[in-house]
Amino acid sequence: MAAQDLIGHDELDEVITHLRLAVSPSELHGSLCGFLAGNGRPGRRPLLEILQLDAGGVTVTPPDQQVLDQLVRQSQAELADSELGFEPLLPADDRPLSQRADALIEWCRGFLGGFGLGGPDMHARLSEEGQEVLRDLGAIASSSLDFGDEDEDEDALIEVHEFVRMAAMLLFTECHIPNQPSSDTLH
Repeated sequence: MAAQDLIGHDELDEVITHLRLAVSPSELHGSLCGFLAGNGRPGRRPLLEILQLDAGGVTVTPPDQQVLDQLVRQSQAELADSELGFEPLLPADDRPLSQRADALIEWCRGFLGGFGLGGPDMHARLSEEGQEVLRDLGAIASSSLDFGDEDEDEDALIEVHEFVRMAAMLLFTECHIPNQPSSDTLH
């Protein structure tokens, strides 16, 4: 998939605005990734149906549906990427730190909700490490942030972002390996 074909945060934000959805781009992407990581199978169902989102009576136009369909394909490919190329969809690095941090928290909230929609009893089938990672994502999702030293805060956000990125890939991999014994953890 070429970089110019990738759906970005701002492009998804435009679609969300058109459809009057009550989610941020990061939360929507997190929900989709959680659904996919939790062994959810989109099939031919539209993304809004999969995530149980209501467009408030607004008709989804073909261009908007194309963006949403591309986002599903892009997210599936990135989560399954053996080169670990997955990235949570967040605002650009030139946006204020507080905006990026809030978006990461929203992404985690969405991920947890989507994971619950993914497949029956996926949580119970996770290894100890997978369950711990899911709990850690829950802790991030329920965080409230205080900012102090900008450089330290930026470093902390980079660290949390990297954890979230790897956690999503670990959960996706674990849920997609059939009958994986819980003693075989992924690193």
